[in-house]
Amino acid sequence: MIETFIALLLAHVCADFLLQPDDLAQAKQRRAPLALLLHGVIVLATATATLAPKDAAGVIPLLALTGVHLLIDIAKTWANPTSLRAFLLDQVAHLASLIALTILIPDLAATGAWGGITPLPALMALLAGAVIATQAGGYAIGLLVRPYGRSFRAEGLPKGGQLIGLLERGLIYFFILVGQPSAVGFLIAAKSVLRFDASKRKQKAAEYVIIGTLASFGWAVICAYATLALLEQVPPLGIGAARP
Repeated sequence: MIETFIALLLAHVCADFLLQPDDLAQAKQRRAPLALLLHGVIVLATATATLAPKDAAGVIPLLALTGVHLLIDIAKTWANPTSLRAFLLDQVAHLASLIALTILIPDLAATGAWGGITPLPALMALLAGAVIATQAGGYAIGLLVRPYGRSFRAEGLPKGGQLIGLLERGLIYFFILVGQPSAVGFLIAAKSVLRFDASKRKQKAAEYVIIGTLASFGWAVICAYATLALLEQVPPLGIGAARP
């Protein structure tokens, strides 16, 4: 059962965060039919790729999941789509649909073409966790700090803060997965030193950075330990790098 959920989770995060450019997301918010259709095709394609059904009967549940996915996305457009609350509720709804399909058809992954590849669920869990920690985390943290950023003019490289956040969450995810959580403390200290001189005379900028940093670190830590919990439920990769 857990293998099916992991495969569906990887497909979902790829469709929503890796294969959905900003232009497509904005068109979806306007409920543009072509944008919704294209996103639906991407959702179906990623689910088909991770589960690899052997016949048409295996594709039917994925078509149903795609339809539910689009209904959830359309429902989100009636709320405030640029708020953190709407984003989290949207993702919880998607997660619930993945769990529901897993409960209804638990052997969906086992009966697919990849069912006999023992290390694959662990690899999929690692990849899904990495995407959630980095890409999804960047989007969520951006929504969280957006209201605070309006009170002052941010300085620095274009999208520099986004790249820093992406790198720090990726490093935290890696450190925890390899059993070195203490290294996260050194990362916090290093960022504090580098940011101190730039923000010590600007209270608003300093508080903005602190909020974003703590949220970013917390998100990455939660994702890393959630991934470890998933890895405990599936056969190991067999290369000795995924578990402490």
